[in-house]
Amino acid sequence: MIIKNNSTKLLVSLLFLLILPFVQKQWFNLYLFNINDFSFYSILYYLSGTICPSFVCFNSLRNYTYYNFNNKKIYNNEIKGKGLLLLVVINLIFLSFFISDYIYINFDIICNLFLKGNNLPKPDIFQFSLFILLNSILLIFKKSRLLFKKLILVNYILISFYLWHLQINNINVDDQFHIYRYFRLNDLNLINVFILIAIEISYFTWSFLSYKTNLSDWIVRTPQNGDIIPLLNMVIFYFFIIIYYSILT
Repeated sequence: MIIKNNSTKLLVSLLFLLILPFVQKQWFNLYLFNINDFSFYSILYYLSGTICPSFVCFNSLRNYTYYNFNNKKIYNNEIKGKGLLLLVVINLIFLSFFISDYIYINFDIICNLFLKGNNLPKPDIFQFSLFILLNSILLIFKKSRLLFKKLILVNYILISFYLWHLQINNINVDDQFHIYRYFRLNDLNLINVFILIAIEISYFTWSFLSYKTNLSDWIVRTPQNGDIIPLLNMVIFYFFIIIYYSILT
């Protein structure tokens, strides 16, 4: 019953997000009628840009941060040895790369947007590799992994607010911004969401691989249907978020 109620609330919230961009456009049109005055609709329009990012952070923290998996080992249905090592290394590098790059994007936007003339130097390959290595080591520990997840959500909501500020003030983003043409996309909001999705999926995979004593035993059982459900829910959730930003653009 609790799961059903939570699913209903989430569905209602997602449907609200599909309606919200049309409402925002109406508020924007009303705001344009009094563009020289500080009107009620301008306040609504400005604040409306915080709804979706806040909802994403709340839902991710609640549903996609603390995972529980079935940890029963099944004979002849396990991942171990070199295969497990390959999965661990690839996932750690992938997750660490996006975490490092995403945090850099945040500081890069701050420098370009608010500290003009003070461009953030881009780390060279050696420096960036050190960041990835350090993050990989920290991700092994559960407390630091959870801290990283919360930091990423804060990073996401800050970048979302910056991008909303750019949008409502018609500030163009050029190649001086690291986020420019990321994934070869033009829509900055979608870029922001896709980076978060990449981190979410990699974080889910790492949570599964490092669950409880998996790494110390160096044995991970292959995922069962129940283990994949959170990932499917995540894909559906972010599909609606992508639709929201696609309509808003």
